[in-house]
Amino acid sequence: MMKKNWRWILGIILVILFINYSDVSFLTGVVLVGIVLVVWGLTGLRKKPRDKTALPNLSNELAAHYSERGMSANEITFFRQTMNQTKNEIEQLQENMQQTAKLKAIDLRHEPVKAAKGLFKELVKEPDRLHDASQFLYTHLPNLVDLTNKYIEINDHEIKNKQTYQKLEESAQIIDQLALLIAKDYQNFVAEDLEDIDVELSVAKQSLKRDNGHEDETE
Repeated sequence: MMKKNWRWILGIILVILFINYSDVSFLTGVVLVGIVLVVWGLTGLRKKPRDKTALPNLSNELAAHYSERGMSANEITFFRQTMNQTKNEIEQLQENMQQTAKLKAIDLRHEPVKAAKGLFKELVKEPDRLHDASQFLYTHLPNLVDLTNKYIEINDHEIKNKQTYQKLEESAQIIDQLALLIAKDYQNFVAEDLEDIDVELSVAKQSLKRDNGHEDETE
């Protein structure tokens, strides 16, 4: 897209130059305009990096959902800021866990990225339960991101000695434990759902047993 814009801008400049080559003053003006267009192309067309701190637009559907949960405007803003930070950390964690064979193995074993994404979705469904995920949000996830960042940085050292490998191994062990904690954070958060389905299954089984008993009596 940028290349096409460049061709369009430069094409106009060349056409004007050829048509008016005999008029020196006009030619100078066109060149100046061309320079301005080129500068504009370099600055205005360059894709700006996404501001990760900026909150996305709040849809009417989500606004209604949060209001139905009894959240005030301030609570909604705080929740959205927290979740935006969490989203950025999950994206960084996902990138980090694919950087080395060791981190990939930990991710396959405990699936911390999958658990973090799952817990994120559950929180959006139940924003009034933010406090139930406080350890995940403010301790486990940010600590895991920070530690994997440092692990990757050390692992990228061109020269490693015995102490370096010891630190990497020690860090990998802590990363493994934190990854397991995040998996447990998710399991604990949805435990209530599992309890609910257990109750529903129990009721359904009793109903089936009772219905089958009635059928036996009528035979």
